[in-house]
Amino acid sequence: MTPHDSVLELKSRMGNAIIGQDNLIERIILVLLANGNMLLEGLPGLAKTRAIKTLAKELNCGLSRIQFTPDLLPSDITGTEIYQPELKDKFVFQQGPIFSNLILADEINRSPAKVQAALLEAMEERQVSVAGKTYAMEPLFMVMATQNPIEQEGTYPLPEAQMDRFLMHVTIDYPDDDAELAILRLNREEQKKEQEKKHELLEPQVIFDARKEIAKITISEVMEKYIVDIISASRYPSKYNEQLDSWLDFGASPRGSIAIDRACRVHAWLNGKDFVAPDNIRAVVHDCLRHRIILSYEANAEGISADNVIDEILKQVAVVA
Repeated sequence: MTPHDSVLELKSRMGNAIIGQDNLIERIILVLLANGNMLLEGLPGLAKTRAIKTLAKELNCGLSRIQFTPDLLPSDITGTEIYQPELKDKFVFQQGPIFSNLILADEINRSPAKVQAALLEAMEERQVSVAGKTYAMEPLFMVMATQNPIEQEGTYPLPEAQMDRFLMHVTIDYPDDDAELAILRLNREEQKKEQEKKHELLEPQVIFDARKEIAKITISEVMEKYIVDIISASRYPSKYNEQLDSWLDFGASPRGSIAIDRACRVHAWLNGKDFVAPDNIRAVVHDCLRHRIILSYEANAEGISADNVIDEILKQVAVVA
């Protein structure tokens, strides 16, 4: 089985366990293949935790769940040195839950910035520094952080610097009525089953092989220019129209263009293409830029969302051959 077929099989298996969230499943797999991290925002009960757990069940890899709370300490995430008097080297590093393959950072905005920052080095540099020593992350590593859009009391909004570290900011909504009915039936079936059917797990090597194929995806100069023009429109909206200019205070950083480039190549590969088309870029641009643009007071007062602004940018920016 080719890496492409194996990844589609993984997507299909996850789809059988998570009803009504096809976009979420695709985005998790996309971010994993792009070797990035994901911020997931949605109301309680929409299968955020179930999604990452299902991915870990289908892949032969480890999963750590970190519940962020106001009293959490950075060492609770990264680990700490433990004094062992009987050993020659008196202090031994005890790894924290960050040392796994898939990390679920549940309700990340429930902890102060100091604790949130403990994830930064691991997410960006794929390493953790404790007591002057550096410890590398696993080769297969992804952080999926969740946050609840309601109940903002007692929360600590993520700083822009940390938001920028996430490849994608994905939002999910309620399933439709048909999916809701399917969820009820699936839940009843799971309660009846005493033991899950065993099937062969996919090995992490499948992901590494897929990444090698994705690296060969062609992206033309025209498509590169299209990505750059989209980012430029977020930074200099006055070049396009007054309305867009009034909505934006700050545009996307260079991480935004890098994120779109990585994500659109994965999207093309998932859809069986060996080159990037404008549709592949437009398919990922909202999730890549939603958390990277800062709206003006006027936009917030008018109820304009980041998605509305990105929609307008896509209307204004054309593909120039």
